[in-house]
Amino acid sequence: MSTPSQEDYLEAIWQLIQQKGYARAADIADYLGISRASVSRMIRKLHENGQLTYERYRGLNLTEAGRYRGQRLFERHQALSRFLEVIGFDDRVQVLKTVEGIEHFFGPEELQRIERFVQFMREHPEVQLTWQSWQRGHPVEKARG
Repeated sequence: MSTPSQEDYLEAIWQLIQQKGYARAADIADYLGISRASVSRMIRKLHENGQLTYERYRGLNLTEAGRYRGQRLFERHQALSRFLEVIGFDDRVQVLKTVEGIEHFFGPEELQRIERFVQFMREHPEVQLTWQSWQRGHPVEKARG
């Protein structure tokens, strides 16, 4: 079982490898906005857990298990982003913040239900339009500080 922090790292490493073909500690630190020392500690943990391999000063690679988990985490992130957009979130920063706050609480079954809902809405644009119209008439109240 991985921690939310480990999941964030695996997802980031997987994304960097997809974008650049590799991921270095400095890239991960920049991507996550954290210190290189924190990245180094987590790299050791992920290595010990069998999620990645690394050679000091040379780079790292995800193991098969790490690649699989990283891709699943990325897909979870994308599914939750699409869900939030379907239900009316239109600010990308707000979507990102919300997904970052909730993504670690969704298991495979919950995620499958969300994906099916998004698929249904895409396959039935008339329902989505009805929802959007209804929502415009029932605005969400802004939270009070």
